[in-house]
This record gives sequence, C-alpha cells and structure tokens, in this order.
Amino acid sequence: MSKVNNRILMIVYLIISVLICGCGANRPRWGYLPTPTGNPFPDPNKLGNHSSGIGIFMEAAGIVYTCKAGHIDLDHVRGSADVTKYLTEKINETLRQNRDTFTLKLTGEWSSHIVTFTYPSNWHQVNDKEKIIREISLEAAPYLAMNAMTWHEILTWFGTRFLGFEPEFNSAFSWEDVYSNLVGAKLGAAAIQDNANSFDKAMTLLIYKTLKELKVRPRSVAIAASKSVEGRWYVGNFLPDTKMRNFDIGLDGSITPLLIDNVPGCEDCRPAALTMPSLQSLKDYGFTLTHEIKPNVFEQEKIFRAAGSYKIFPEKHYPVLLEFMKRQAHGKGYSFAE
Repeated sequence: MSKVNNRILMIVYLIISVLICGCGANRPRWGYLPTPTGNPFPDPNKLGNHSSGIGIFMEAAGIVYTCKAGHIDLDHVRGSADVTKYLTEKINETLRQNRDTFTLKLTGEWSSHIVTFTYPSNWHQVNDKEKIIREISLEAAPYLAMNAMTWHEILTWFGTRFLGFEPEFNSAFSWEDVYSNLVGAKLGAAAIQDNANSFDKAMTLLIYKTLKELKVRPRSVAIAASKSVEGRWYVGNFLPDTKMRNFDIGLDGSITPLLIDNVPGCEDCRPAALTMPSLQSLKDYGFTLTHEIKPNVFEQEKIFRAAGSYKIFPEKHYPVLLEFMKRQAHGKGYSFAE
C-alpha cells in the first residue's frame, strides 16, 4: 500500500473516529508494519514537527531502524506520547478536584479504561499537595499509557477491526510495537517537564535526540534490514503475515527490543532495554490506583474466556492473556520474543 493511500486511510480513520468516539485521549495515527511492503520508511533527518493536534501532514510517518533498538514505529512513539500527555492532565485534574475516578477511551476504540484512586487517610492535612499531585501524575500517566497501548495490541490479536474492515491481526505485537510505545511514553513524560518549549516542540527535539542516541540508520539501511528478514520474520506482500512477534510487555520490569543481525553500521551493538513505568511514588504517598478495562467489542467473550474473568485488570490479567496468546502463536508456527 502506498504512502499516499495510507495517508488517505488515516484521514478517513480520523473522521470516522471523531464521529464515533469523539476526540478521545489521542488523535488517531495509522501505525505501520516494519516490512518493505508498501509501508513508509522516512528519512530520519526529515521527520517533520510533532503535532498532538490535527497536524497530520506536519509529521513524517512510518518506520526507522536503529542499531540499539531495531525498528521503531514513529506513529506508535508519537501516539503513546500524546496519550501520556492527556493522562497527565487528566490525573492532575482528578486529584486536584479530590475525585476518585475518571474514564478514558483511545480515539477510534470502543473500550473504556476506568481509573480509580484511593487517597491516604491524612490527605486533607497534607500541605504540599501540588508537588505530590504533579509527581504522581508524571509517574502514573506513562504507566497507564502503556497499559492502554498494550490493550490495543491485545484487541488486535483477538481480531478487533477498528474501522470494521481493515485486517489488524497481522500487526498485533509485531516486533517493534511495544518498545515503540514505551519510547513514546517516556518521551511524553519528558516533554511535559520541558519548561522551555511547548509539548510539540519538545517532542520534536526529543525524537531526534533519542533516535541519535539509539544510532538511527539511513532510510536505505532500514529498508534493507527489513528485506533481510523476509521469509523468517514475515511472509507475503500486500498483507504480510508477521511470523515474528514480540510479547515482551515489561512484566519483568523492562522491555528489550529485537535487533536484526548484520545490519551495516550496527556491529557490536547491544539492545537498549528500557525500564517500565512504575507506581512507586504513588504507593510511597499512600495512594492506590486501580485500572479496569471494559472491552466493549464483539470479541470480548473470547477475551473473557482467555482471561478467565469478566472483569479485566491489566496487572492481574495481562500475564494470563499473554500466556494464552503465546500458545496460539506457537500453534500458528510463529516465533516470538518474551
């Protein structure tokens, strides 16, 4: 599929998403497979300006390759960062108003994410509430963003089609998705704390800086790296079947990217694992946070059966769902990292 066609589909997706779901927690971005089968591979020196608004044509979309993190999907990076920004604002608002809960949806998705807080018993006596709320927001936002972005991958694995017709199973847990999401969540939290620049400007600078640190390679190398794993990590052209999946969602506290062997300029590079967000400071201040997901999709009965529950809580049920998906992947003859 050409870049132009993908952009047209993205505009259609935006219009439909807003009509169906409202603005949601983010603006829709298309996302791409890391395969040279019509997916865009932008020049890493010309990535445009990040736009958390409707600036679809301000950003370069698609896949880049880095020596230390393998393929990175820029749309996943940008989308995860925007969700982190939204959640930071939502958590701030909720705690400042002493409310217990808020609900969000990712744009284009039917699932509801219900976030509930319990406050410490002495909260009404605390003097530095603003400092504590900001610290909690900056910690909890990327944690919840990762939960929400991982849920999107789970939905696509179970067959959810967000426009009703486009196939998405072939992209569920593709080898670059979850790591790209974590890069975005971390950059989003960092951009929020940049007092010298707007969020979008900070994200633009941080994306270039991070890709340089990860040793981003030229466009031609990124395409060649993808072609080198044809037949092993994917097969097919127009709708390639992804044979390599990455189920590392950070259950051990970090996510490790998948690297491709023998990429020019990447000799002796080791994968740059990233630490997952935690809720430690929230716990230190005496708060608790509960995240419940209501799927609200046609496939939810399959998900409930796989999870062994009619209520989905990421901390409890993601490990169960992950084991179910691994068994299915094994049955399909896929390879996967975990």
